[in-house]
Amino acid sequence: MAKTRKSMEKKTLSSPDDVRTFDKGKVELATVGTVTFGRASLEPGWKWSESVKPIVKTEYCEAPHVQYHISGRLRVRMVNGDEQEFGPGDVGVVPSGHDAWVVGDEPVVVIDISGMTHYAKPAARKVVKKSAQAKKGKKKKRLRQ
Repeated sequence: MAKTRKSMEKKTLSSPDDVRTFDKGKVELATVGTVTFGRASLEPGWKWSESVKPIVKTEYCEAPHVQYHISGRLRVRMVNGDEQEFGPGDVGVVPSGHDAWVVGDEPVVVIDISGMTHYAKPAARKVVKKSAQAKKGKKKKRLRQ
């Protein structure tokens, strides 16, 4: 049987748990229970593939989004070529595998309730383990010196 929460929890995006900045934009995050709310503020000229891709190092945005658009216009293109434009008052679901960009001269503000937990987090650095042979070779070399 699932546990039910016995108390309310409240946070505000005006005092977020985390802020992630990138070229021409930022996301402010607040986690309540198991849901991370994100407010993205994107300036004119922002494009995911130019502003966030260099940070996350994926070909397309891999975050699925459930969003409410407050202001500005955002164009989204899926890997399969489908495109949609979102504006003030629009709600939408955008699966992973897309690029997006601000349309026009007005900043975009969007609230997201599903895809911001890892959004714009730097790609994990891969640790390369040296083989046992390479380690032995270095150890022998030190002993000879």
